[in-house]
Amino acid sequence: MTSSYQEKRSHFYRDIKRFWADLYGEEYALFDMHLLSEAEVNQIRLVSNRVGHIFFKVCRLLREVPDETLLEMGFPHETLSFLRIKTHQAESVISRLDLIPTSDGYKCIEINADTPTFIKELFAVNGEVCRAFSVENPNDKMEERLRQAVRNSIMEGLEGKGLITPNIVFTAHDDHVEDRETVLYLQQLSGLPSKFTPLHQLQIQKGIGLFDEEGKRIDVLYRQTFPVENFISDRDENGNPIGVWLLELVEQGKLVLINPPSAFLLQNKAVQAVIWGLHEEEHSFFTIEEHQWIEEYFLPTYLEEEPFLQTGQSYVKKPSFGREGDTVEIFKSSGQLAHANTERNYTNYVPVYQKYVESQTVRFQSEKGIQKGKLLIGSFLLNGKSAALGCRVGGEITNNLSYYLPVGVKGGN
Repeated sequence: MTSSYQEKRSHFYRDIKRFWADLYGEEYALFDMHLLSEAEVNQIRLVSNRVGHIFFKVCRLLREVPDETLLEMGFPHETLSFLRIKTHQAESVISRLDLIPTSDGYKCIEINADTPTFIKELFAVNGEVCRAFSVENPNDKMEERLRQAVRNSIMEGLEGKGLITPNIVFTAHDDHVEDRETVLYLQQLSGLPSKFTPLHQLQIQKGIGLFDEEGKRIDVLYRQTFPVENFISDRDENGNPIGVWLLELVEQGKLVLINPPSAFLLQNKAVQAVIWGLHEEEHSFFTIEEHQWIEEYFLPTYLEEEPFLQTGQSYVKKPSFGREGDTVEIFKSSGQLAHANTERNYTNYVPVYQKYVESQTVRFQSEKGIQKGKLLIGSFLLNGKSAALGCRVGGEITNNLSYYLPVGVKGGN
């Protein structure tokens, strides 16, 4: 049975161009299907729209708070003026909510507002798998919405600059297949005259501009997989802070960056502590209805662990910035460590403490046979509105070895 699965999976994914069905020498994309009812799909969209509304609303508040508040939240000092720039109407063009299905409904554990991946899987590949399984694709027609979002974000960024032939550059680490192919997918999807230049070939001149490998000044840098917190520490061989120079070019209006600066403002997981704090205070910043949404869909989140130790609740400790479950730890109600990711690359960031909730366990077919794993729903927002959705399955902490489990609609044709 397993060999039959391997053959079917291999044959299917071989025909999908420029897709990373395997990652790190392991199976990544499963040739299996998690079925959701139409009602569940509609509920995920409703939750996503409401949660996205809350995040985007608080972004406006955070641009106005004192520097000290942003520093306490763990934002690097070099980013403070960058964070206050508003270059696009939407706070983030492409963002992804991570939702956990619980016995008490869907709970948001975080938003990946700045550099979310899982894009090609849900907007493109999921439909191909649904066709193979003859089920309805919940993400039907979402790829066209993604195309429009990418195109419009670039045009909005260029508005008023009077450029006849702008130099639009998509970039990523050339040696990371998932990052590179995600960005190339977005570039191809946009249909705009543009080019792909690997990160290591970009050149910067302080206060003048960012340049591609041909020495041509870049007007728009689309860096879907290149986190701000990573590049601010970048220095060239002479020790120049080229990452900070890049932020300065954006502040000076000499470079359009997508996702925009406000997406980085939302990327910090401490934002959820701000939201929960305002909710606990019953602050008038949120309407009565918005407070109900926070109570229903958000989890208690703090910048210290004491509230959970006092109430005897299990909790999760995670860095304010981070990816793929790196540096995440789960603690029992007693305060004892229960689970920890072996990757520890984000220990220098301010930690955030969030109530632990148990996710649904599902069975799925894989090359290792039938397995059980925890389900995580990835739900995309395009300009703040619900878009494609899909599933990852893995251990208690979703990491870069968790599987992509395609999703279909029950009762589809």
